[in-house]
Amino acid sequence: SGDGAKIKVDQKAQDQSAAGDESTVNVHAGDTITQKEALEGVLIASANNVARLLARWDAGSETAFVAKMNAAAKDLGMTNTTYTDPSGLTKTTVSTAADQVKLAKAAMKDASFREVARMMEYTDYKGTRHSNWNHLVGSNNVIGIKTGTTTAAGGNLVFAATKEIGGEVRTIVGAVISQGPGGSDNT
Repeated sequence: SGDGAKIKVDQKAQDQSAAGDESTVNVHAGDTITQKEALEGVLIASANNVARLLARWDAGSETAFVAKMNAAAKDLGMTNTTYTDPSGLTKTTVSTAADQVKLAKAAMKDASFREVARMMEYTDYKGTRHSNWNHLVGSNNVIGIKTGTTTAAGGNLVFAATKEIGGEVRTIVGAVISQGPGGSDNT
């Protein structure tokens, strides 16, 4: 179907659903979700348990997926990025704004990714509604992409927006990395 392959939820993803110290989506072992719903969970709800489930589904293990992530980063010219986990939670996963822009430009070429990145909310297979943590989506021509926050990394935003330039609609991609608590007033 247009929603991609079916992914069987494993026990690990279910167990991680209850983690209180990270963003997750409630899933049950044995259930199936589509690739699209997995992407919605990761991009919209910041579901770290689903990011790790996707990694195991795609590469057989989280470690193997991290190797694929680092190879893809190298191919994209992301010379200041090192991935050490699929969700980006570990302190040893590091990147720069310039590298995240390279990744965002590549990701926004994919129609399925663009469709999910611009969603303001989604409803999961259990009927639970999840709002996008990126509250910029849907205003000022913002069409994505992702927020992320950890104590070590601070607040981060990779965004895409459309702007008419010379009669042609262009997509502009940018990133803000390591924003401290409270941010700044850029209104």
